[in-house]
Amino acid sequence: MNILNAVVAGIVGTIVFTVILMMAPKMGMPKMDIVSLLGSMFGKPNQALGWMMHLMMGVFFALIYAFLWSSGIGVATWTGGLVFGAVHWLVVGVVMAMIPMMHAGIKSGAVRAPGMWMTGNGGGLMAFIGGLVGHMVFGAVVALVYAAL
Repeated sequence: MNILNAVVAGIVGTIVFTVILMMAPKMGMPKMDIVSLLGSMFGKPNQALGWMMHLMMGVFFALIYAFLWSSGIGVATWTGGLVFGAVHWLVVGVVMAMIPMMHAGIKSGAVRAPGMWMTGNGGGLMAFIGGLVGHMVFGAVVALVYAAL
């Protein structure tokens, strides 16, 4: 496992994924602004904090992907990345339902709770599909960048 390559792959994958999320409303998808959600987690909204937290999570998951690939679980190919991204979304989507327990903005009522797989923000099935596709793109980008480095 190459840690530096995984870190770079995680940063690139997170940036691509976040840009897709930003474009989602322009493509008829619901707004899925994870950067703002994370940036308001401790009170006053802070975009820089949101970006930093999202990038750190992307690096963390890229390190997990690289560890699994180096352990012989899956392969760092675009199809392997798609599978890892889909599983990633199914797991973290459930965690989204737990965010209100630790999110100051949601507790105060200033921010709407995302709900499981971000379906509680009014996006329903489209939010689920958008999150799934975004995480699959993240996985594919991480795999391709990690393998290329």
